[in-house]
Amino acid sequence: MSFVKIIHKNSNYVICKKAKIANSLLERVIGLMFKTSINNGDGLLIDPCNSIHTFFMRFNLNVIFISKDNRVVKIIKNLKPWRMTFIYFGAKKVLELSSDSLSTIDLKKGDELTEEPCIN
Repeated sequence: MSFVKIIHKNSNYVICKKAKIANSLLERVIGLMFKTSINNGDGLLIDPCNSIHTFFMRFNLNVIFISKDNRVVKIIKNLKPWRMTFIYFGAKKVLELSSDSLSTIDLKKGDELTEEPCIN
């Protein structure tokens, strides 16, 4: 199991202190299903992925779709359980965060993100 820190490149703001990388088929399929919550500062980075669902979820999410060159393709705030997103063909991965994240940054489409290794 590996983790990364997600940082907004221009401002150096840490968007996610500890994102678990979900890159196996099973990890990507299960995602955050059946979890009761996600801590602010934690996240799930699903790679590869360009569409998600929130079936069997018990809480709302903030979702960032990210391109292969680590640019923001789409941001969905406060996505409720039992929903599906569109397919974002420009996205290669998705970062799922708690719904109370992203309140202190003006993140927008086209912004560049960086990933740094995170110690478990």
